[in-house]
Amino acid sequence: MKNDFFALYDALIDGVASGERIERTRCGEQWALVETADSSGMAMFTQGTSIAPMFGSLDGLPLCEAARAAKSWNLEEASFGLAAANAFYNTPARIETLGSYEPFEKYSTEGIDLRGRTVGIVGHMRGPKGLREQAKEVYRLERAPQEGDYPDSACDLLLPRCDLVIITGSSLVNKTLPHLLELCGNAITILTGPSVPMCPALLDFGIDRLAGMAIADRGALRRRVEQSTPGSPYGEGVPFLLKKR
Repeated sequence: MKNDFFALYDALIDGVASGERIERTRCGEQWALVETADSSGMAMFTQGTSIAPMFGSLDGLPLCEAARAAKSWNLEEASFGLAAANAFYNTPARIETLGSYEPFEKYSTEGIDLRGRTVGIVGHMRGPKGLREQAKEVYRLERAPQEGDYPDSACDLLLPRCDLVIITGSSLVNKTLPHLLELCGNAITILTGPSVPMCPALLDFGIDRLAGMAIADRGALRRRVEQSTPGSPYGEGVPFLLKKR
């Protein structure tokens, strides 16, 4: 991956085996949404339009083509590109086929012994229940730090110290994921959140677990996005956990 920054993205895009065309795109303050006749995909909406987009619009494009926009340095376009990939990957039917359904009350660290571990959390997430009581040390790193967060500039220093690192799926959109994975070479690494694709090929790039959701209630999720409704979207979805075998 050090020799090819986009290798992970190419594996993701190459797996999108669908010519189904995008009927509409929507975004709110937090999420980007792509809809075809039969499926919906979402990703964290990330602002940033200083670079020209790869496409004028993703509307009407087949998913296999629109997913290429996940590589765009126009981060708003990349948000929709990842959402297009997720419209293919993240479906309830695929969860059933891969046997990757995981009840929401089970966190992505289920089965991992947290006692005495040094844990990094990239993104302002709580982490699993009881984490701070069990772990030796917890570093939470965030681009827009809130109380108790380290700034993301501390990643290079802190992540190599960690035994377990939980990374927000939005790192796929803003292109920080490849470098984060380089820093986590000695850690169990989990990519988590609604932006995460259920794509087994990603497990070949230093990721041990993929934890996300497939959209189940398409209408309710569209309303959430359009109205910028705060809170977790998991109530409109089916959670999955895909593990490296």
